[in-house]
Amino acid sequence: MPPLLPLELLKCGESADVAEVRGEATWVGRMAELGIRAGSRLRMLRSGNPCLFQLDAARLTIRGDVAAQILVRPVAAAG
Repeated sequence: MPPLLPLELLKCGESADVAEVRGEATWVGRMAELGIRAGSRLRMLRSGNPCLFQLDAARLTIRGDVAAQILVRPVAAAG
């Protein structure tokens, strides 16, 4: 099983499952409202600061300091 890493370290084109969102309860709740919660799958569209990723039909951008609080587990590419 791949190790957890901060969202900011995911490379462009990689997919990952969200494992944990760290931070204050209100912030974690706000991320959950956006769909960023444990078990959700996302795909990095542009790495860096800020990063751009796709979550379901939405494209979201997050700054590096925030992305560091979202821990993900990379998913192996199909094929």
